[in-house]
Amino acid sequence: MDLERGCDLLRSLHVPGDPLVLPNAWDVASAKAVVAAGFPVVATTSGGVAESLGYEDHEGAPAAEMLAAAGRIARGVDVPVTVDAEAGYGLEPAELVAALRDVGAAGCNLEDTDHGSESLLDPSDQADRLAAVRAAATADGYGLVVNARIDVFLTGSGDVSEALERAAAYFAAGADCVYPIVLSEREAVSRFVSEAGGPVNILALPQAPPASELAALGVARISYGGLLHRETIKQFTRTLDALQSSGMH
Repeated sequence: MDLERGCDLLRSLHVPGDPLVLPNAWDVASAKAVVAAGFPVVATTSGGVAESLGYEDHEGAPAAEMLAAAGRIARGVDVPVTVDAEAGYGLEPAELVAALRDVGAAGCNLEDTDHGSESLLDPSDQADRLAAVRAAATADGYGLVVNARIDVFLTGSGDVSEALERAAAYFAAGADCVYPIVLSEREAVSRFVSEAGGPVNILALPQAPPASELAALGVARISYGGLLHRETIKQFTRTLDALQSSGMH
């Protein structure tokens, strides 16, 4: 698919109340399975990609290897691909934008965690970075769809007001969607979606409301992160255990 058409299609599918559902893939085979099942977009999971390459998540893998894997996925399917770019791998905004364009990414996730210090970035600093990413993409005529991840709930101590302040800053900086990862309590999701000021991505945790209810709350994007990769590995392990038990080794 032409990259600009892919960017436009991806952006158009962020519809509050009729969410884009993304069962995240980690290699070409899983991406092709997503497309074969009828999903219109492929999203990558940094955890699944990193583990398949032999590294840890949270920028434990070299940027070049992660981006190369993303490029293989984008070349392997004829739908838009949105890439989990973690915190940007330490690349300058223009470098990151150029790299994402080179691999054929229609969109990306960018999170507000500093993996060097394992702390949250200052929201104004992250907003400045998002604005620089948007400016670099616009200057290049590249309609990159930016999903700005908000990590305040990962420690269990974040609150909705803090997340909403970040959402406002990130939308003002040019983000297309915000992603308060692991936010799952129904009333909190409802408040966040109603006050965020733009499209919201929710992670499909087991304890989160079902997709139909998230849609009714106005969610525009539902993603599975590393959940399907982990479930696949669990199933593989169960199969291996069964083989061991049957003596087939």
